[in-house]
Amino acid sequence: MKNILVPVGNPEHAHETLQYAVDFASAFGAGIYVMEVLNVGSRAGDLKNIKEKFIESSQERLREVIAGVDPGKVEIKIATYTGDIVDGLKELEKELGIDLIIMAPRSVEIDEELYLGNTSGKIIKRTDIPTLIVPRGVRFEPYTSILTAFRSGILKRKRILNPLMQIQRKFGSKVNLLMVKTPNYTDDDLKIDTALMDMASQVTMTEQASTYLGVLEHFQSHKPDLLCVFRRKRGFFSTLWEKNTIRKSEFSVRIPVLVLSVKKY
Repeated sequence: MKNILVPVGNPEHAHETLQYAVDFASAFGAGIYVMEVLNVGSRAGDLKNIKEKFIESSQERLREVIAGVDPGKVEIKIATYTGDIVDGLKELEKELGIDLIIMAPRSVEIDEELYLGNTSGKIIKRTDIPTLIVPRGVRFEPYTSILTAFRSGILKRKRILNPLMQIQRKFGSKVNLLMVKTPNYTDDDLKIDTALMDMASQVTMTEQASTYLGVLEHFQSHKPDLLCVFRRKRGFFSTLWEKNTIRKSEFSVRIPVLVLSVKKY
């Protein structure tokens, strides 16, 4: 894990997410790129002077956020883009080789009823970069117990697990697997990839209408300090992602959530 991208929005709390990312990156010897989650419309993008002013003001705001954290030995660089946030992320991933995104559940929105805001939800829903969602106010601590939940244990590429495997090796984390049998499951869904099994300290099976309901059922008994789920067509957030936002009444946890994309490789 070499390059971590931190999208920031609300400057009032952005330094908290960045500090978490810095402390996380320090453990891996990784560098950080920070970017502002704002869009420049296509009309403005065609005007060179407006585009330059936007980039300049954005960089100034990011420098203020960076000044609010203790970087230690972690190198923090500013990444710039113009246009749609998703297109910008894809460009940065291609240019910089981003291994992980670390962001707050709500980058811009201040609605306390939301767990996942529109901008953060769009990033997770429409990109294939592994993402670590860090709730506000949570400070980085090495992960001791990781709950990995899924409805299908078959993975097309073992490299999908790279972020989880690196975290487990670095911190000696205990990884507990939760297989959730949902309606219309197939026999293939009940198979678990050997790479997952090799990581597992415990395997639990349950039946629920969805993966996230299975997590809610077993969350207290496992008491994880990191939840790992998969972004796939029928994955963890699928029933919630008819729109980008997720309300706390639908799902909410006070621990970081690592979202791995099965489309990444």
